[in-house]
Amino acid sequence: MPKYYDFKVAGYYLYFTSHCIIECMHVHASDRKLTEAGSAKLFVRSDGSTVVQEQGILNDRELRSIQSFIRENYLDMYKKWQLLSEEGFYGER
Repeated sequence: MPKYYDFKVAGYYLYFTSHCIIECMHVHASDRKLTEAGSAKLFVRSDGSTVVQEQGILNDRELRSIQSFIRENYLDMYKKWQLLSEEGFYGER
């Protein structure tokens, strides 16, 4: 399960799974087991903005913090995404 970073953002790891690389770029946020159960799922647009599909157990403050982090780091994150997926940003197709 690839993590975008080894550190937590707002108390959550940001990652994706090898099963979900058939979708456009997105980020899961989970605090411990890195499973999709209870995790947030955010699709990432080409400008770094996000579309929340699942909020999971995150509160609004945590979610905003993660969205801000993604907006500031999405190009670096996209490089990691591209290593395993041929899919682009949300809304490109």
